[in-house]
Amino acid sequence: MRSFRARYAALFARADVLRFAALSLPMRMPIGTVGLGTLLHLRELTGSIAFAGSIVGAQFVAMAATSPILGRIADRRGPRGVLIATGVVCPLALAALLAAGPLGLSRGAILVVALVVGASAPPLTVLVRTLWRMRLPDPALRQTAFALDAVVLELAYTIGPALIALAVAVGPPGAPLALALAFTVAAVPLMFASGALAWWTRSEPGERHLLGPLRDTRLLVLFAATFTLTMAFGGIEVGYPDFGRASGADAWGPALIAVCSVGSAIGGLVYGGLHFRASLARQLPVVMALMAIPFVAHLPVSNPWLLAPVAFVAGAMIAPAMTVVSLLVSEFSPPEYATEAFTWSATAIVTGLGVGMSIAGVLVERHGPNGAFALAAASAFAAACFALALRARR
Repeated sequence: MRSFRARYAALFARADVLRFAALSLPMRMPIGTVGLGTLLHLRELTGSIAFAGSIVGAQFVAMAATSPILGRIADRRGPRGVLIATGVVCPLALAALLAAGPLGLSRGAILVVALVVGASAPPLTVLVRTLWRMRLPDPALRQTAFALDAVVLELAYTIGPALIALAVAVGPPGAPLALALAFTVAAVPLMFASGALAWWTRSEPGERHLLGPLRDTRLLVLFAATFTLTMAFGGIEVGYPDFGRASGADAWGPALIAVCSVGSAIGGLVYGGLHFRASLARQLPVVMALMAIPFVAHLPVSNPWLLAPVAFVAGAMIAPAMTVVSLLVSEFSPPEYATEAFTWSATAIVTGLGVGMSIAGVLVERHGPNGAFALAAASAFAAACFALALRARR
């Protein structure tokens, strides 16, 4: 316990770190609101959860496609220009998506607008992790910071869906996406207000390659494991709302996502204060395999009150797993590709989410929410197998 307290005390002893950590939560709120808000908005607009899920999936794929490009630009020219451009374009496109009904947009036009939203998403999570790496050369403090960042992400996934659930319960049909738009407008200004961009340091000029960090086979295996794991997250993101509707209360969908995220936040907070003798490559397959067990336990449950604690247990493994992924990316990537390596990790994450949501949207229409939960369990187990390959390679 003393080591736990000492690690967080050492991290927060620096005033600039405390301010950055505090502001990193509100600047990440779009993560917990945009995808879910879009899903619910388009489901109400079109009456098809399969179409809504495919649009959100396409949105994530567009984000994944442009993220490495934005990361390479940031590595070479700094992050400020990237942040300004995306901080303007993304909110405008999201506003157009919100107004799709009054504007009379066809399904094809909705797809185009959603692609713009994804392609112009500000790379805040990537930059936050790169800035932590630059600010904290000490590996122990970096583990704590990355674990804290995973907790922040889960808080965004907890608070965001909870607010979305509130908007569903008491607001008009467009309220969930309008809330997501408000957070998106504020995100980039909050990054500038944090002062952390002053930590940015350019790497020494060196030989560059078209493939950048993708030449490292360890990173390729890690990204494959990350992609497969986040398919599970996409599955539950669709499965929980469908479970809520099947149980007779739509608000249960966002509420279950929030419960899962609370478990993840607590798991990440505990992980950040602990020391493990096992290497990161040995830890990763274990935590991924453990995650598959509660996903399987979702299948026989039909009562939302009974599913909530199972979702909590499943979530407890998410932040530790993603913390280990971030630490391994930081360990494997060379300095000249620091941001780009994290963007490829983000690409694996959002692509996995998008593919998982798209597949889950089809499965829930054919098999109900259990189709999505089965996808989540299978994906977590497959990710553990990839992670074992990483361990063997090391």
